[in-house]
Amino acid sequence: MDNTIDPEVGRAPLVLGGESFHSVTETVCAPVEWKETPKAWWAVLFLSSLLLGVLGVSIGYLFWEGVGIWGLSQPVSWAWDITNFVFWVGIGHAGTLISAILFLFRQKWRTSVNRFAEAMTIFAVMCAGIYPAIHVGRVWLLYWVFPLPNQMDAWPNFRSPLLWDVFAVSTYLTVSALFWYVGLVPDLATLRDRAKGKIQKIAYGIASLGWRGSNRHWQHYEKAYLILAGLSTPLVLSVHTIVSFDFAVSQLPGWHTTIFPPYFVAGAIFSGFAMVINLMIIARWLFKLENLVTMRHFENMAKVILLTGSIVGYAYAMEFFVAWYSNNPYELFAFVNRMTGPYWWAYWSMVVCNVVIPQLFWFKKVRTSLFWLFVISVFVNIGMWFERFVIIVTSLHRDFLPSSWMYFRPTIWDISTFLGTWGVFFFMFCLFVRFLPMVAISEVKGVMPEASPHHDDKEGAHA
Repeated sequence: MDNTIDPEVGRAPLVLGGESFHSVTETVCAPVEWKETPKAWWAVLFLSSLLLGVLGVSIGYLFWEGVGIWGLSQPVSWAWDITNFVFWVGIGHAGTLISAILFLFRQKWRTSVNRFAEAMTIFAVMCAGIYPAIHVGRVWLLYWVFPLPNQMDAWPNFRSPLLWDVFAVSTYLTVSALFWYVGLVPDLATLRDRAKGKIQKIAYGIASLGWRGSNRHWQHYEKAYLILAGLSTPLVLSVHTIVSFDFAVSQLPGWHTTIFPPYFVAGAIFSGFAMVINLMIIARWLFKLENLVTMRHFENMAKVILLTGSIVGYAYAMEFFVAWYSNNPYELFAFVNRMTGPYWWAYWSMVVCNVVIPQLFWFKKVRTSLFWLFVISVFVNIGMWFERFVIIVTSLHRDFLPSSWMYFRPTIWDISTFLGTWGVFFFMFCLFVRFLPMVAISEVKGVMPEASPHHDDKEGAHA
């Protein structure tokens, strides 16, 4: 297969560099079948483990002392805990979008990055789930939030958006994990058949659910995959919409606005795609995936970032318009305070990172430069963290009573808990790239010319 223009799509093919079916399998399985694990992998795993230890110490001390160790006070009773929860849920959105929605729209370019993005979704939601569990104060009574009989006859308020979060995020995690696992089954069978050790053969054999690649198996697989894609698609819209209801259904100026649901969804996809680009650039270089993850993949993801970043910028402008047009002095003060108040630096960092810098993606040279793709994606994620911080803290720190105004400052325990969740994220990624195929082998092969019934048999004979 040569690096020529595909006449059907009028652009460079998805898989370049003379790849055959056999070479795709070899490239993807290589990290899983390492005889000696590289020192770089051990180094990342060690650093991730250290951060995991930091998280354990931070949570242990939190349980012992209570949430007062964080920088919380009145009126800022929510700060880094909810900021980081929303940040991590947003990171997980790109995986489901790439896997489900692009699959339903038959976008072939998704095949080389969807497995990686799906794994990122699951690990990000795991990190997000830590915060609601630990910020409730009396953690040992957390079971009260579930609709279970208890000695206090306390039942959850099903009209509370905080409870909607529980159902939305847990459903999202369950469906995303199922979707990810179903897509893994054919590739797990490939690893089972290639495994040389007895333990690996048994482990991959159990995980592959008896897959034999028969026509009947493929029919059932494709139906299940399509059904899960259909279930996942509305979740992309619903999960961050419900997360935005934590704020939008309140009466607090700065939160009480109907623009939040679409604004949060666009922002989640925006940050999620940026994280996929960051991780894929590193993985592409470390694991020699240049022939599978091409510049066309990165360019398409950059275009999605440009689109969603423009939507986010429009939402920022509309917030000020609505505050002015509503003629509500409290609402207007909340937004002017964001721009010119004590947290002006956070607001303008958000605007520069989320609105100004992504506009560089209008230029093809920037979209096709791995350096600029990586740098801009880092700025996008920094900006999206600042966005959640600005929405939450600047709306709370100056309430209706000027005598209670205060300036929130995070403590070392706020910072260490957040750093610890990065340890969870990267620790899980280390295990993923070491023991599972990070690219969907069967799906990549399905978009190669060799898979076409019109392809010359002689060209694909070596596969």
